[in-house]
Amino acid sequence: MVLNLVLRFLLKICVLMAFGYWGIQTGKGMFFKLLLGIGAPALFVVLWSMFGSPKATFPLSGISHFMFEFVIFSLAALALYATGRTQLAIVFAILIIINEILLSVFHQR
Repeated sequence: MVLNLVLRFLLKICVLMAFGYWGIQTGKGMFFKLLLGIGAPALFVVLWSMFGSPKATFPLSGISHFMFEFVIFSLAALALYATGRTQLAIVFAILIIINEILLSVFHQR
């Protein structure tokens, strides 16, 4: 089902936005807001390109890939929660769980 893969892509975009939002909300002063607001998503992109993407430098597979994704998506949900966006964090976490289940059901891993 292609819609589930589209959802996965959108969830990854949401991870970028969640880390950026967390950085801007957490930083004290304009310099640190920008540093965290740009640095946290940039760190995600670097880690994803190294370990999580299909063309990763050091590709993970099986349970290690699942755990890597679990940690990244969980940190994004926690980032939303830490900024006071509790309902958004819950919805995001539920969508991640549904997406993971559907990835397994449709053998899209």
